Amino acid sequence: MTAPALGPAFELPEQLTALRAKVRTFVDERVIPNEAKILAEDHAPDAQGRSVAPRSATLRALRDEAKAAGLFTPHLPEALGGLGLGVMGMCALFREMGRSPVGAAAFNCDAPDQGNMDVLLRVATEEQRERWLGPLARGEITSGFAMTEPAPGAGADPSNLRTRAVRDGDDWVIDGHKWYTTGGGDASFLIVMARTSDDPRAGATMFLVDRMHKGISHVRDIPVMCPPILTHREAEMRFEGVRVPASAVLGGVGEGFRLAQTRLVPARLTHCMRWLGLAERTLQMCREYVVTRESFGRTLAHHQAIQKMIAEASTGIHAGNLMTLHCASMLERGLAKEARPYSSMAKNHVARLLCKTLDDAIQMHGSLGFSDDMPFALWYRYARSARIADGPDEVHDVVVARDFLRGTLDVLV
Repeated sequence: MTAPALGPAFELPEQLTALRAKVRTFVDERVIPNEAKILAEDHAPDAQGRSVAPRSATLRALRDEAKAAGLFTPHLPEALGGLGLGVMGMCALFREMGRSPVGAAAFNCDAPDQGNMDVLLRVATEEQRERWLGPLARGEITSGFAMTEPAPGAGADPSNLRTRAVRDGDDWVIDGHKWYTTGGGDASFLIVMARTSDDPRAGATMFLVDRMHKGISHVRDIPVMCPPILTHREAEMRFEGVRVPASAVLGGVGEGFRLAQTRLVPARLTHCMRWLGLAERTLQMCREYVVTRESFGRTLAHHQAIQKMIAEASTGIHAGNLMTLHCASMLERGLAKEARPYSSMAKNHVARLLCKTLDDAIQMHGSLGFSDDMPFALWYRYARSARIADGPDEVHDVVVARDFLRGTLDVLV
């Protein structure tokens, strides 16, 4: 598949537009041709029967190429090997990385590591940065974010948090049950959200915990709708008497809920851009098929039903791109609180758009689209989690409606 030349970049400086094109070329020429090989290697254990992260030797080689090209962890400061890009720059590049399900990992920008790097960069102590952020930024280790719990614990409502950390002398002792800790099985460390008081606003604290610490058990990787892709294995974890020093506190006692929100808003945008990249690639593949496949005496592209699907997807991708860039521009201006409802709008719109675009792609390709000869069925199973992860659709709808009804949300900006 040959991607079209990049058109004019909306509100992006010339240097960033050129960098975006460089990332797109790397994805098209190096990542996409190796997708199948990376996924095959990812599902195979090493010679000793153990899992290694990243499992794929091909992916590790691509990471070295990305480093040599100056494209590794571009969201981080130059001191950590990145390019010091702001949120707008991250969005511009992440939509190109997202054109492949393994693209972000090639640049060490995949979730949850990218979001964890951001929060460590903001609030970690020098000791914490040296121990965890440096190796994470270099791609030497992976991490997990342990917040979600089985019912009746924390899910869409974080106030249901059941995992507790109790002060014992100079230490904290953590007890709890987590699941959907993405990549937790292979992670070197976890950011663990635990309740440290019953205060509804300041009752949670984040802890940096070595994954192999005594008392932590990896129960299983939860079988889900999509086969595992790289670190996107949803771990169920138990914490039983996990004793950590006070130096393990991330940010400050009682800062957990606030830090989670600080992490989530930009993380939603990076998710959105990756999803937009995959939606765009899907639409390109549809175009190549419908202009050549004939049915009822003419190509599919001449049928109005197909044209409607193409038009809706094109419009939706463009709208999602603008919504995400608008929200990113607010974050760059320090308007994090004001950006929250706009991030909810973007997240819901793009998550639904990706699922709809993939569903239509399967329909346009007919039996071919339903088969695994095309990637749409696999991508759809992967994409369906987008409407649940980082807050389900319904929660984001409530946020948008609440702020509009309060008169604090402008829909014409």
